[in-house]
Amino acid sequence: MLLDGDQLRRFMIFHPFAVGKYQAMLASKARFVHYCSAEAAYHIVNSKRMRLRNAVVMNDFLEIEHGAQCLASAWRSSTGEKFKKLIDEMYPGLPDELAKLVDGWAPSFRTDTYITCLSEHDDAEDDLGRLSMWRAYGGPTGVAVVLNPAVFLNVSEAVPAFTSPVAYLTLEDFERELAKVAGNIETNADFLKQDGGRDGLLNSLYHAFRLAVLCTKHPGFAEEREWRIVYTPSHERSDRIISSVELIRGVPQIVHSIPFVDYPEEGFEGAALPKLIDRIIVGPTEFPEQVRLAIVELLSKADVPDPQSKVVCSAIPLRQ
Repeated sequence: MLLDGDQLRRFMIFHPFAVGKYQAMLASKARFVHYCSAEAAYHIVNSKRMRLRNAVVMNDFLEIEHGAQCLASAWRSSTGEKFKKLIDEMYPGLPDELAKLVDGWAPSFRTDTYITCLSEHDDAEDDLGRLSMWRAYGGPTGVAVVLNPAVFLNVSEAVPAFTSPVAYLTLEDFERELAKVAGNIETNADFLKQDGGRDGLLNSLYHAFRLAVLCTKHPGFAEEREWRIVYTPSHERSDRIISSVELIRGVPQIVHSIPFVDYPEEGFEGAALPKLIDRIIVGPTEFPEQVRLAIVELLSKADVPDPQSKVVCSAIPLRQ
């Protein structure tokens, strides 16, 4: 992660789980993968954009509810009481101010949050993909778009959408994560008072809680190894993210799309299509070779080098 000393310190204080996942991802040199329908893969390559859909219409919308329940439970727990006492001693009245801020913005977590989902991808999955993901997200014509990770792991303000690992937590697990944040705040109290004071602590905690709500799922989904790209227009809107109304699976809806454009002067690199796409795996389907040939043609038109070698058909004999 390309952060200066103070930025990294703040990130480690308020997002210890995410820091660990970022470090593990960088060390493993793994890639990301987006499991989707062939129609969605066609749109990605043909439009040179990644669509972010409203959380309300996504199939795992209830997982945002799980994150909200985890936060509410932890806030009311004995750990939560200790947390509130800690920040109240630093700045009297801050717990109530934080609760009011989170409650005020909570409706936007559900209605004004746009997401696309990625999964960690290992070398061993290059030829087959992951059976559980084909079953969950592939549909009758599933495709896995394998992506190089650089643009997702570098820190940049060029595009106001953030990439975050998903935490698979029970209520008790979430409470333990809150305790870690509390310990970090206590250890770094002098730094936080000098760095941003009351407003800085309030802002950092609000964004940590928002991230926790949006990126916490039930442990039963842990095999997905998911990361999310999240954009909230009401928090920060950008002309670089394109808004449109599109028909997806028969449902007209507003989507926001991130074009595959680099902004190297702002540290945002690796988004351009030739560098971004590592390979595409065509999932178990009735006409895999026809889908493969069509995607090869799309990549060729998009100036992706050697498209023939980048598109393979999964050999999993999964009955459709």
